[in-house]
Amino acid sequence: MSASQPTEYGLVNGLMKDSKNMHQSIRYAIPSETGLDGPDQVLPSDVDTTCDAKGRVRIKLDGSNPYMTMSIPGIFSRTAQRYPDHIAMVSSPGPDGKRTTYTYREYEQSVRTVAKAFLKLGLERYRSVCILGFNSPQWFIADLAAIYAGGFAAGIYTTNSPEACQYCLEHGQANIVVVEDEKQLAKILKIKSNLPNLKAIIQYEGTPTEKDILSWDELLEIGRKESDEKLLSVLKTIGVNECCILVYTSGTVGNPKAVMLSHDNILYISRCLCETLEIIEKTEIMVSYLPLSHIAAQICDIILGVCMASTTYFADKNALKGSLLKTLLVAQPTIFLGVPRIWEKFYEKMLEKARGNSAVKTWIAKWAKAQGFYYHTNKMNGVDYKHWGYIFAKWLVFDKVKEALGLNKCRFFISAAAPISIDIKNYFLSLDMPVMEVFGMSECGGPHTITDPKNYTFRGVGITLNGVYTKLDNIDEHGEGEICIAGRHVFMGYLNAPEKTAETKDKDGWLHSGDLGKLDSKGNLYVTGRIKELIITSGGENIASNNIEHAILSELPALSNALLVGDKRKYLIVLVTLKCDMDTETGAPLDTLNPDVVNWAKSIGSQAKTITDVISSHDPLIYGEIDKAIKRANEHAISNAQKVQKFEILPHDFSIPTGELGPTLKLKKNVVLKMYEDLIEKMYQ
Repeated sequence: MSASQPTEYGLVNGLMKDSKNMHQSIRYAIPSETGLDGPDQVLPSDVDTTCDAKGRVRIKLDGSNPYMTMSIPGIFSRTAQRYPDHIAMVSSPGPDGKRTTYTYREYEQSVRTVAKAFLKLGLERYRSVCILGFNSPQWFIADLAAIYAGGFAAGIYTTNSPEACQYCLEHGQANIVVVEDEKQLAKILKIKSNLPNLKAIIQYEGTPTEKDILSWDELLEIGRKESDEKLLSVLKTIGVNECCILVYTSGTVGNPKAVMLSHDNILYISRCLCETLEIIEKTEIMVSYLPLSHIAAQICDIILGVCMASTTYFADKNALKGSLLKTLLVAQPTIFLGVPRIWEKFYEKMLEKARGNSAVKTWIAKWAKAQGFYYHTNKMNGVDYKHWGYIFAKWLVFDKVKEALGLNKCRFFISAAAPISIDIKNYFLSLDMPVMEVFGMSECGGPHTITDPKNYTFRGVGITLNGVYTKLDNIDEHGEGEICIAGRHVFMGYLNAPEKTAETKDKDGWLHSGDLGKLDSKGNLYVTGRIKELIITSGGENIASNNIEHAILSELPALSNALLVGDKRKYLIVLVTLKCDMDTETGAPLDTLNPDVVNWAKSIGSQAKTITDVISSHDPLIYGEIDKAIKRANEHAISNAQKVQKFEILPHDFSIPTGELGPTLKLKKNVVLKMYEDLIEKMYQ
């Protein structure tokens, strides 16, 4: 393959095809003649991209996966009619410890009631309802009600400042905002006078004490008093090729972009995912705890539910601070989605528990993990034979571990939103829990590739979902190129941002991800770095920081983070953090070292118990071990320019409260670089 030749993959009936040939058979969905046949109609359009709130796009149909066009109200109504008495949602425990359940009939009726209330309160067509709060049945209902009423559902991260909330509300021309509690309400009240389009504020938890703020019960009462006439007339005008969801990117540079996703975008990719995983209607159970402002949680928690009649349990708002396990034990999900940091926390807790095991239990666990790893690696090599050792280990250890995690019924263990360490994957694989990676972005409705459940591999981010396409652009001499995405799931455009849209989505409809990657002969995708995060040294060498950071972390488990620095510099340096305890109330890092790190420190002769102990004394033993780990990682460098020359330990671990991590626990590199710019300059002096 020449360096300039793009590589493209799609899946058709399980076979790899060249997607160029597939594009020759493209046809467009036929639009409605009256424009009043909604909500499952296609409205007339002759464009593939739009940045206009009222805009529409053509829907390309091809032979690879020609799902019929449907709207969210259309598919949800169908599901509610098929499974009216099936449990759709189970709330987190209330003050009395009890959980509230909703059947699909009650769920869809609540959505219609709230949609009628939104219309009564003044929600206009193509205007947004912004939702600011932790996951709950009310969040789901408000989200879908906004769509039913002809508006846009737009989540706002609960960590947003009042000013960041104001931007989303202004930009999406929000008529209504739904907040969780007084804490989130205070943000809106602070900026309310700057929002001329805002007509109503609803608080869904507790009783509002502020004037003119509606409670959730009051909202429902408004909707119940309204006839169905206005809602039905709005539903008739909805088209599947119109925007229904705005996803505000959580980028750290400039204002967030509003990703416009149509009914067809998100339902198409959801059905592609269901087909790949062979998800069965009315059987799946999931837990909702990741931020619903993020596309991954919206697709997995809300959209898959209305498509496949799954049951969703809600975790409490301390899920990311340690209470998630309680919900998992109650729900026993069949599909579990976690970001890498969640899997890392499970890993750390399991190691912590293992420290208290007797010598016999420790030996049994080690033996069992060896059996699990042996079985799964053989399976990856085409030998699917359950040896007696694996069968016994499953009965003795694996089933008990899964039961302790509430994952004993789980069929799919999924990681998304950021790269996960191969070491973490290997650990869970040895415990009979193969973690599948998903690669995608908001601009393609969430998932685009996923680890093949029938041909598992712990490397890479999986195969392209059936019905969508991947290509590599501008391939270099190492076979790496920019990962580009095409299909019916590619977004309409960024709201009111044609220039930014043109930078991301080209004239042929390919979405340029900004990620660098490789494809193997089986179509498995490997993400090797971010174009914008490429370090270009003063000597002109391009370096993917992600590979080097992971190499360092894999050499020393005591480290929680490694951030490579060196853009336009003569050499590379790295900032590292040691694993420490976290405040269970706030999620902020403490000064005390994690028990595993304390034990490791003792094993090398150090008495350090806090990060302050390490840094203030420049502990030669700990600094020496980190230096050795970096030197071991340097041995794998492909050139001298890719070797790390210096390092420093930062005074605390990264977290959401301290600003280094985003709402989905993704590292904000530019924030860290700004926070420690003086230290970095000192390291280069």
